[in-house]
Amino acid sequence: MDKNIIWVNKQKIERTIASLEKNNMKGYYINNKEELVKKIEEIVDKGSLVSCGGSMTLFETGVIELLQNGKYKFLDRYKENITPQEMKNIYRETFSADAYFTSTNAITEKGELYNVDGNGNRVAAMLYGPDKVIVICGVNKIVKNVEEAVNRNKSIAAPANAKRIDTKTPCKSVGYCMDCESPDRICCEYTLIKRQRTSDRIHVMFLNEDFGY
Repeated sequence: MDKNIIWVNKQKIERTIASLEKNNMKGYYINNKEELVKKIEEIVDKGSLVSCGGSMTLFETGVIELLQNGKYKFLDRYKENITPQEMKNIYRETFSADAYFTSTNAITEKGELYNVDGNGNRVAAMLYGPDKVIVICGVNKIVKNVEEAVNRNKSIAAPANAKRIDTKTPCKSVGYCMDCESPDRICCEYTLIKRQRTSDRIHVMFLNEDFGY
């Protein structure tokens, strides 16, 4: 990436981190994947019970691999041949986790996390349950305001995820949201986290690269 674009992006990230702090959430500028691992290990103790939401960002940044390497008690939704009942149990056990790892569909420069879910398990855990929520975020997820966050989900996140999981929805065919009524619709639960009461609960880690949808 061009050094001047990196600088512009860094200013955007730092503005967003300042806003998060005002909203009683933690923000971190992360230079690379190695630094990301170190920061996670600083915040989440070895042996902690951890879980995660569905996220391409977590795979692309190596976080899933970190959670699976044995340092943590990982409620692994990605284990081979997992059954629907096992997945349901993981969703429920997640509320008792020490830390929950996820990304976000968008985050505004005002420090607001905007997310849209199909089943609601991801946003539910972000809202309540796990002692800590670790949000891994590429600079591409930062938007100016909630209106841009909504548009980002409709034009990028929703159709890309629909394509990834092969849903029978119009957005998978046309590449943008049509506010469908399909039984396969993945945009069902809409949340906006504006502030936290507990100051050490939500930690947002920004990388100055594009990750996820």
